[in-house]
Order: sequence, then structure tokens, then C-alpha cells
Amino acid sequence: MDLNSLRQKIAAQTARIGVIGLGYVGLPVACLFAEAGFDVTGVDLKAERVAAINAGISPIEGREPGLSELLADVIASGRLRATTEYAALQECNAVTINVETPVDEQHTPRYVALRSALRDLGPALKAGALVIVESTIAPSTMARIVKPLLEEASGKRVNADFYLGHCPERVMPGKLLANLRGVSRVCGGETPETAEAMIALYRYIVQADLDAADCITAELVKTAENAYRDVNIAFANEVALVCEAVGGDVWKVRELVNKSPGRAMLLPGAGVGGHCIPKDPWLLVYQAQQTGVPVRLIPAARAVNEEMPLHIAALLEDALREAGKPLEGARVLVLGYAYLEDSDDTRNSPSEALVAELRECGAEVVIHDPYVPGYQGDVYAMAEGCDAVVVMVKHSEYKTLDLAALKAVLRAPVLVDGRRTFPQAVGWIRRGVGEGARQQ
Repeated sequence: MDLNSLRQKIAAQTARIGVIGLGYVGLPVACLFAEAGFDVTGVDLKAERVAAINAGISPIEGREPGLSELLADVIASGRLRATTEYAALQECNAVTINVETPVDEQHTPRYVALRSALRDLGPALKAGALVIVESTIAPSTMARIVKPLLEEASGKRVNADFYLGHCPERVMPGKLLANLRGVSRVCGGETPETAEAMIALYRYIVQADLDAADCITAELVKTAENAYRDVNIAFANEVALVCEAVGGDVWKVRELVNKSPGRAMLLPGAGVGGHCIPKDPWLLVYQAQQTGVPVRLIPAARAVNEEMPLHIAALLEDALREAGKPLEGARVLVLGYAYLEDSDDTRNSPSEALVAELRECGAEVVIHDPYVPGYQGDVYAMAEGCDAVVVMVKHSEYKTLDLAALKAVLRAPVLVDGRRTFPQAVGWIRRGVGEGARQQ
């Protein structure tokens, strides 16, 4: 089947869609294509996730407006079904790949899941099918890894027997459906004709701009946009550290800086987490570094943001010292273990780094998070007998906490606010990011 035939099937909505990886990206993508009227098969290696999806139950915790209801609807309609078997993709005319693409401790991309997905898809790949990698990858990965591996695994040739493109996702937990529908996408194709076929397909689920490009441009855009955000967060965090050192208030500074035209200083905080921002800057620069390009700004920003959880530990130690208590032996309640408010996503959570540091210093740590299994419970009961509270995530539940009731069960009124959740806390020994003047 050539691209014209594929586009005809897309236009008639008779094209069958496959989605590999049913996590934070793949599941809502599969649901939206099914909602649009396509027959969708999702593949995931986790049998328990597949079982939950086929029962119409979303495996994604946290607040995801509309996702649970949409999943239940498309499962009931029969337009979406999940499986652990790649053979189920044999009749699919288009397949998206949504698997994790982490980096290791040396900041080298590790494409174990991506390589596995390509190898397993190969034998099942239908002639004339369009394969779209939605996972975020380092620039040149489509050319260096995806294309040759899929050709080898399938025994087919790109642009002759199948078609290949890269359309990186632009979503964040808590806004999965809204982002997929309302945020523009870059459709990078191996050829301009492939890019146009991708646009024809995504037009059914994306209401924003769909921009045609080649694969390398799509790879660069996604990694550059997240590196841009990381650098700007690092700037805000470094200004916060300067404000603490000289007795300023970063929140007032930020407010007034942003009154100047063209300025948009971001929020400082306790650290940067998630699957994307901590790794995508390294993906952006990886191949360039291999060729000797001197990369300085992006690694420096990463270092600033990675240090912020350790800075929270230092703020805690200082506040405890004022209360007459050492960090060693202190019992500390950490509020929030996800990396993002109102989400259950713990990937690269700053809280994980903080907890490790506190335990290394000899503190006893109690963790609470309303969305993360294993850390749920009554906040006040968990705070009982603690020497301090550290707010790492601005969950909605924490914004309505009764601070007087919380303080009443603590052994010391120590509060370290990593997300400016309680800027007006009265009667506490309080520390906040970027606050040079102590607030009590």
C-alpha cells in the first residue's frame, strides 16, 4: 500500500491504528484515536496494565480530567483493546511508539525499550504501514537507530515497504488529554509526503497547528524546547540562591522583573523532576558532544536544578538549628513524593533526592503523598511526633491544610516550604526558597 492509499484509508477512517506503550502518552493517544472513530489496538508488556485497560479502568492515578471516562467509553464501544502481543498489530496501517527513553548516569541515551519495541514490531509490520515514534529521542536517532533497526527487524525498506516519521509528544501529567488536543505538534517525516500523511492522521485528534518537517527537525525541536525550560528554571533557582545570600526576596524580585517588557522569569523551587526535563537536555546535546562541540550552558543548568533538593536539606538543617535540634536524629515529614502537583508520577522526583540526602544525614523520614501508593494516609497522624515539615509538592490537598492543627502535633514548629505553598505561615520557624529574610 502506498501513501496515497494510506491517506485514503485515514480519510475514510478505515485505517487501523496500533499504539505501543500504554503509559502517560500512549494510553491517552489510543483513547483519542478510538474516540475519533478508528479501530485501535494497544500493546503493553505489563499484563496488569493491559488487564486494567481492557476492564475500562485507567492505570494512571492522579487528576487526569476526562481520561477515565473516555477510556471506559472507548473500551465499551469496542474501538480500543489492549494486549501484550505484538502479533495483534499485523493488520495495523499506522503504529505509534510511546516507550521510555531514559539517559544513564553518564547522560548517555539508553534505548532498551525503544530497540525492543522496534525488534518486536518488525515481524508484525504490515506492508505499507506508517510507523511514528512519539517518544522523545536524541537528534539523529531516527537515522542512526530507528530506521536501520526496523528495516532489519521487518525485512522491509523504508519509503518502499513502509513509512517512517517522528512526532514527539508534548504532554504533562494532569493535562494529558488537554495537551494532546490543544498543543501543536511537529510531524517529522522521512519524506515530505510522509509528513503530510502524518498530519492527515493527527488532524483527527489535534486541534492545534500540525507543522510538517523532517525527522531531524522534529528531534531537535522537542529536545530544545525542554532544554530551554530547564535553563530558564535554573536561572530562576540561581537568582533565588543569590536572594537568600544577600537578604532579598526572589518572589518580589521575580514580580518586578516580569514587569519589564520581554521578561518572563520562571518560578524557582525545590527541584525539577519528571520524565522529560531532567533528561531531554542531555538528549539534545548528546550527539553534538560526541563530535567535540563544547556544550556549557545546558550542563550548567542541569547542575543547578539537580542541586535544589540538597539546598532544601540545607534550609531544613538551618531551621532545625534555630529550633535547637540537629538534623541527625530528627524526624521529618516530607509532603509530596510525585514530581508534579496532583499527579502520581514519581519519575526523577526531587523528593527522592531529598529523602536520600536526609537519610544519609541520619534523619528519620516520613513521606506523605495523596496520589502515590504506599505514601497515602492522614497527614496529621503522620506528622505526629515529627520535628519538621518539608513541602516538596504543591498538591491541592496541601493548600488547604490547617497549619495550626499541623503545628499542634509536631515536636517543633519547623516548616521548610520548597514550593511557596504557605508564604504567610505565622508562628513557625520557616524557610523558603529564595527568601533571604526569615519569615516566622
